[in-house]
Amino acid sequence: MPKLLIRNARLARPDGSIIEGDLLCHDGVIERIAAQISISADETLDAGGNLLLPGVIDPQVHFREPGREYKEDLGSGSRAAIKGGVTSFLEMPNTDPSTSNQAALDDKLRRAAEKCVANYGFFIGATPDNLDEVNRAGPACGIKIFMGASTGSLLVDKAEDLERIFANGSRLIAVHAEDEARIRARREQFKDRTDVAVHSDIRDNQSALLATELALALSRKYRRRLHILHLSTHEEVELLRRDKPAWVTAEVIPNHLLLNVNDYARLGALAQMNPPIRRPEDNAALWAGLHDGVIDFIATDHAPHTLEEKRKPYPQSPAGMPGVETSLPLMLTEMKAGRCTLAEIQKWMCHGPAAAYGIRNKGKILEGWDADLTLVDMVHARPVRNEEMFTRVRWSPFNGRKLIGWPIYTIVGGQVAFDRGKIRDGVRGRPLSFT
Repeated sequence: MPKLLIRNARLARPDGSIIEGDLLCHDGVIERIAAQISISADETLDAGGNLLLPGVIDPQVHFREPGREYKEDLGSGSRAAIKGGVTSFLEMPNTDPSTSNQAALDDKLRRAAEKCVANYGFFIGATPDNLDEVNRAGPACGIKIFMGASTGSLLVDKAEDLERIFANGSRLIAVHAEDEARIRARREQFKDRTDVAVHSDIRDNQSALLATELALALSRKYRRRLHILHLSTHEEVELLRRDKPAWVTAEVIPNHLLLNVNDYARLGALAQMNPPIRRPEDNAALWAGLHDGVIDFIATDHAPHTLEEKRKPYPQSPAGMPGVETSLPLMLTEMKAGRCTLAEIQKWMCHGPAAAYGIRNKGKILEGWDADLTLVDMVHARPVRNEEMFTRVRWSPFNGRKLIGWPIYTIVGGQVAFDRGKIRDGVRGRPLSFT
């Protein structure tokens, strides 16, 4: 493979310190870091003193392929990812058909190899009757259980089905924790309201807490590795602060850190997602949980729908927002405002997800580690613009918000994939391995 030399960079170390120097990539790995490297390379980039970070790992995206490619596909989603400095992603199984057996998983891997410019991995989806498949199909980063919020075969909301899955096997289980029975009851209770803000009342904090409590109890009973997806409430943070076994992890998404119910007035159904945006006190609790380690890392739950779909009256409007290409600038902007540190950003977005899913040699700028990197501009602020989005749906809930930390270059496997606003031809990501 070609050699890539990056000169004159400010390199982020895992502890949050910064060193100035050069970095050499060869055969897909970081071969050397030094104050100055004098070598002939196939390509040399002048970093111009900008900040070089490990590539972000986004451990929860919905890229809609197969079945809903008009919203997104693996190619467009991966291009949006690298525009945002995301060099690896883990994709969810609620496609059409769902990724709930080996044949469907093999099909996704084949599609990804043909078109993904970022590295990729996939969840296998649990149904009430595919226990053998979820434990055997691979390579998969884990089993996804929709305890609520899904339709069709991927909804697993009966206690006996959940218990059977937790009791058999050893693979990581990741849960969408919302209590389906409570949601149905509250939907009936609020049936006369059609304003989109009722979404947060129907899928209230208690519906999330009940499901998280059940998943945690099953995980403890069987000592089963559990990951709680998109934590959204202060009650769940308090629960985990009291009772979080060493084999349990949790994540939060920028939407739940930075948006709340007050944003419905401005965004309407663009702010509709599952679990829904919450109240300002939930924002504050989630930030506190990140800082003290109750919440382990950040994902995006990138879940695009078209603007035409989002303009439908509630409840016909679908739940979900794009986010993969704005997560890093959003968090770096919060860092510059003093809300978090460079060490925390790397833990939450780079090596933290890698450790949780057993992805080796990714998420740190160290010699011998994979050369997945992003060079970001920490000086010039630029607004999010819908028309500049790479996601196929071409909108963001953060449209108009000024952010710093936009990637200038993104490097995947030692090759420049994103180059000052454009995707380079010929670069392909690789399938991730999970230990």
